[in-house]
Amino acid sequence: MMATNVQIPSANLPPELPPEDGHELRMSLLEHLEELRNRLFKAALGLVVGTTIGALFAGQIFQYLLLPYGRQVQVLDPTGTVTNYFRVALMVGGIIAIPLITYQLLMFILPGLTQKERRIVLTSIPAITLLFLIGVLFTWFMLIPPALDFLANFQSQVFIVEWTADGYLGFVTSLLFWMGVAFETPLVFFVISLLGFVQARALIKNWRIAIVGAAIAAAVITPTIDPVNMFLVMAPLMVLYLLSIVLVSIGSRMNRLAA
Repeated sequence: MMATNVQIPSANLPPELPPEDGHELRMSLLEHLEELRNRLFKAALGLVVGTTIGALFAGQIFQYLLLPYGRQVQVLDPTGTVTNYFRVALMVGGIIAIPLITYQLLMFILPGLTQKERRIVLTSIPAITLLFLIGVLFTWFMLIPPALDFLANFQSQVFIVEWTADGYLGFVTSLLFWMGVAFETPLVFFVISLLGFVQARALIKNWRIAIVGAAIAAAVITPTIDPVNMFLVMAPLMVLYLLSIVLVSIGSRMNRLAA
């Protein structure tokens, strides 16, 4: 007997997606965990490389960060000098690695992206990084001087101001880094709106939650109990939220026109 080949009509077969076109939609839980592990590893590797570069210049950067204070800071334990040196290096590493970290985060939390949508995310990374740097510069020149001036002169007739390296660097580096991250959020929301994942109406509806979130973020970024520093941080956060609503509205309109 001769074997006959049975041809199955291709019309009966489900269409196959390209390997990188929305494949996350078909991923299992274990595959999602594996995806998370890979992306965290890449982000951590970028942070290690950035921190290594930062360690080469941490001494000069440390001296620059002390300029608003105008004097040396105290170290109260044997390892304090090394710890604070590498704290500065870690901050620099975070700034260097922020493009890679942002990309890995976006690619994980936005599953099922097509090639076109991936290109949108990828091309937005330079602008997002630029906003991060603008946030750092804004914080350094606009927020830190009045904040340090208030803290250094508050009840000066009662207190002698002698800050430790841990306290000073913890305050300054936290403010610089997290305000830089906050400045990224409007453009991140804009990119997400281009992909159809968020609407301006939802942001407007949740304005009360945004105020509470900004207050919590300000309390975390500036771990002081004085309302002055909290307001200095909270005010730009709310302006950034309003800017996010405007950009999301534009992005949603562009998404509808492109559909």
